[in-house]
Amino acid sequence: MQVDPVDSHDTLTGAIRRVLIVDDSRLQLRIMSSMLNRWGFEVLQAESGPEALQICAEKEPDLVLSDWMMPGMDGLELCRQFRALKREGYGYFILLTSKSEKNEVAQGLDAGADDFLTKPVNAHELRARINAGERVVSMERQLSEKNREVSEALAELQEIHEAIDKDLRQARTIQQSLVPERMLELATSRVSLLLQPCGHVGGDLVGMFKPGDDKLGLYSIDVSGHGITSAMVTARVAGYLSSNFPDQNVALAKKSDEVYEMREPALTGQMLNQRLAADPGVEEYLTMAYVAADLRSGEMRMVQAGHSHPLLLRANGEVEFLGEGGLPIGLIDEVTYDQHAFTMRSGDLLLLYSDGFTEAVMKNGKMLGEDGLVRIFKDSAAAGQGPDLLQDMFWRLTEGMLDSKSLGDDVSAALLEFDVLPPR
Repeated sequence: MQVDPVDSHDTLTGAIRRVLIVDDSRLQLRIMSSMLNRWGFEVLQAESGPEALQICAEKEPDLVLSDWMMPGMDGLELCRQFRALKREGYGYFILLTSKSEKNEVAQGLDAGADDFLTKPVNAHELRARINAGERVVSMERQLSEKNREVSEALAELQEIHEAIDKDLRQARTIQQSLVPERMLELATSRVSLLLQPCGHVGGDLVGMFKPGDDKLGLYSIDVSGHGITSAMVTARVAGYLSSNFPDQNVALAKKSDEVYEMREPALTGQMLNQRLAADPGVEEYLTMAYVAADLRSGEMRMVQAGHSHPLLLRANGEVEFLGEGGLPIGLIDEVTYDQHAFTMRSGDLLLLYSDGFTEAVMKNGKMLGEDGLVRIFKDSAAAGQGPDLLQDMFWRLTEGMLDSKSLGDDVSAALLEFDVLPPR
């Protein structure tokens, strides 16, 4: 192999600094080494493929210049095994050959060669090919560095995500604890609750409290927005309607020691509005349907503050949507509410629910709506009772949704089954 001389003595610096020359001719090794040394490269030499692989494993050259035709392991096999080595960065491989047929060049490319130089090697062409290889190696190393930075950033984000996810799971547990009882039998009636956030936590809240054996407070609340902020508001409101601490419950008035009576629902809505409006930094508002129930007489008093109209299913199958709307709570400072009265009879069912039901998008592309809600409520009432009835409603809802795996909004409900249990 002959190498044309090069006039320039300029040195090359950059991504390619260490070059391995592989040739079974010591003379050619000496000629090529002298040229590359003048250009500023660190030069390594090997007289055979196995020796070259040993050097590559120990010192990782940036560029390999290998003769194709060598006894034993030829340059093609050396290239294959070079590509199989584990190394930190990309190594550029140039085959020196007298072969110029297309199928032979294809063989070299399949083996992993990056470029070819025909013999005798022209020094100016060699330097140009090395410069081209240097650009490739430089871009690969820049890309590898960017990938490393991205990987580190992703790992850091993953740690942050796992920490946030852990906090959100704990927040979900705390929010679920706001509804400690999902079913309560009181006198001859039964109350059941359903709470299904669309994320880890949500802005829906359902609950109940019992100031006496035949008295019941039942509510359904939907805080504006979703996520952590809304969940924090629900936690605060749950304290205002606490079943465990009646002295903090705005729906109850202390009559004597350990005896509480229920305030009018309209007044309860007004007081809750004052509490929420007075909280500094709270921009969220909420809708609410709240019912003060006398389970002995069946007399019900209700306030509806911008919430979905409660659904009354009579024992004879008749359906009625209750209420006339009203302003949400916390939207303006001063507000008064109207009160709605109705009577429940034996076997009647009352459903308080969030708009996660009626606004769910079904497979036909339309929202469930009030008619759809009536349909699944009747079907579920015919199939089960209590918590099973609500779970069946939720199942029917998600089975009919366009995307059954993803709730677009929180879904919640409170169910009162009036006078359905035998006297104790």
